[in-house]
Amino acid sequence: MTEKLIAVRDGALLVRGEGDGVAFPTRAELEAAGVDVSAAHDLRTGATMKAIAVDRDVPGYSVRGVRSLFGVLPPEDLAAIGSAMHVVRWAETSRFCSRCATPTERVPDERAMKCPKCELALYPRISPAIIVLVRRGEEALLARNARFPMPFYSTLAGFSEIGESLEETLVREVKEEVGVTVGNARYFGSQPWPFPDSLMIGYVADWISGDIRVDETEIAEARFFRRDEPLPMLPPPISIARRLIDAWLAGD
Repeated sequence: MTEKLIAVRDGALLVRGEGDGVAFPTRAELEAAGVDVSAAHDLRTGATMKAIAVDRDVPGYSVRGVRSLFGVLPPEDLAAIGSAMHVVRWAETSRFCSRCATPTERVPDERAMKCPKCELALYPRISPAIIVLVRRGEEALLARNARFPMPFYSTLAGFSEIGESLEETLVREVKEEVGVTVGNARYFGSQPWPFPDSLMIGYVADWISGDIRVDETEIAEARFFRRDEPLPMLPPPISIARRLIDAWLAGD
């Protein structure tokens, strides 16, 4: 199989072309631009997929944000890109020991950086976050995040805190963001989400009590929608948020 190098620069990708013709730089092109390709990271998504941090221009390629490639590249490529973004960011932020500030070294055959002085091992950070579709009978609660540049409505989400179970996170986040109490949480699925290092754990939960009261910091608007009414703009199909919504729309 042909080796594929995913070049990451300043939190974005080096790509060429549009639509189905999007291409990644080759090893020869990167080496010609002066990139040390030997520093590439293997990805779990396949032996031929590697991630490399790039700090310079590569002729014929331009920097492009990952989200702009949603709906353009196949899911398997997007999954590899997500892993690449996560690995490169971790390597860049783990160059020095967080305990004694000594420059770290990569550990062979393991996803780790190790301090040669105090032997502290630094592994990639993975931040667990719940994402939940709240249902009230045949209705579903969708909300518009105040921080999103696009005005789409989605499910509710939030990061788990120290000492919390995922189910406790779910109840707390929904209460904080929209003011309602939920229960009967059912696991739906999970998805790595490299913005920057999340693992999204999806649930469906039932409304128990309370009226919607948005926090106005994270949530701009929220309301219950019926399946048979026009829906607002929704998140992209690649996201677990959209899968939760689509499953509800399908009556699942």
